[in-house]
Amino acid sequence: MKEDFSLLYKKSLLDPTGFWAEMAEKELFWFKRWNSVIQKDGFDVRWFDGGKINITHNCLDRHVSSGGGNKIAYIWTNEKGEEIKITYKELLEKVNQTSNFLKSIGIRKGDVITVYMPLTIEQIVNVLAIARIGAIHSVVFAGFSYQALNTRITDSGSKFLITADYTYRKGKKIDLLSVAREAVAGVEGFKKIIVFKREPETKLTDWEIDFSEETSKCSKEFEAEQMDSEDKLFVLYTSGTTGKPKGIIHTVAGYNLYTHVTMEYSFDLKDNDTFWCTADTGWITGHSYVIYGPLSNHATSVIYEGAPDFPNPEVWWNIIEKYKVSIFYTSPTAIRMLMSFGNLPLKHDLGSLRVLGSVGEPLNETARDWFSEFIGGGKCPVMDTWWQTETGGHMIVNGIPFFGFEAQVVTKSGKELPSNKKGFLV
Repeated sequence: MKEDFSLLYKKSLLDPTGFWAEMAEKELFWFKRWNSVIQKDGFDVRWFDGGKINITHNCLDRHVSSGGGNKIAYIWTNEKGEEIKITYKELLEKVNQTSNFLKSIGIRKGDVITVYMPLTIEQIVNVLAIARIGAIHSVVFAGFSYQALNTRITDSGSKFLITADYTYRKGKKIDLLSVAREAVAGVEGFKKIIVFKREPETKLTDWEIDFSEETSKCSKEFEAEQMDSEDKLFVLYTSGTTGKPKGIIHTVAGYNLYTHVTMEYSFDLKDNDTFWCTADTGWITGHSYVIYGPLSNHATSVIYEGAPDFPNPEVWWNIIEKYKVSIFYTSPTAIRMLMSFGNLPLKHDLGSLRVLGSVGEPLNETARDWFSEFIGGGKCPVMDTWWQTETGGHMIVNGIPFFGFEAQVVTKSGKELPSNKKGFLV
């Protein structure tokens, strides 16, 4: 049974070094233990300095080696109702094949690889394989234009791009390969596009590689690169709506531990849960709560390629009902859109739901009440999470700071305000 959150929270503030050391020992596998938990030099903070770790070992190998390889890692479905299920053992084998392939074409530790793919199992395989060999992934939302993709490739110095020939949304095939080709045209030093071909007839050029064909030739064995705790794991660019996109870098160990712990405690995760985070992996929510948090915790996740209102506005409720989703994590925008279609959830058996979550923007009271009553049947707690790309995981959940954080609402001059007053969050 988990220790009381309030007691753990007090520990995290009174003895952060001891608290995070205990969490790191309990929750993660280390190739080599760290020398120090926290080192600070002004604003420069290093976590678990001297430790050796690989996030994919914590997400895959340790579960498989301890007998959990047959558990379903992902259930992929789409607007057509097609379905693919993959176990942890199968996922590890695919990641190993892809790791061998990436190494064979000259990708090495520290290289930046851009991923511009639809939300498929193959996308997740590529992200994990990049991390497994010690390279750095830069995932770009597959709805972005060639200019946005070009900006991120150029800024990161990426020499390889992994994409698919198309994605499928609102009943239409959306060409990704043409966007990818336009984005890399003229990029100095760019080497190859790796293409996940969903249709055999897709024609590739001489500087493009068939992902499925090449990985199928590779060994299913690959030892994960032993990474320093502070080695870079990924760069993720902000949307660019307020200026030039900014690349946020996360390092391996701190990010692995924090996404693991927030996933476990924010959602009261249990071994038999089926988790569905509706975010795209092009955003930090997808990185943390579609890929790394669930896998590190040995969870089963649903991923859905498609729009929330196609082929009809009941598609999400169909998925929850079909796969007995127990934890459902989505955005206030999606909730408000689905509210506009009326109380369609009442036509479905959503009794499997145990916990609801919200992320991305403020959850207004009307939307929260509808979410709680019509989706959760009035019995599910709604975990309203607040955090940032820069933090990698939840900072505040339902108004309560997460482990290690202290929060106040203050005036412009720094005076603390009562709970019913608006001000500046610090």
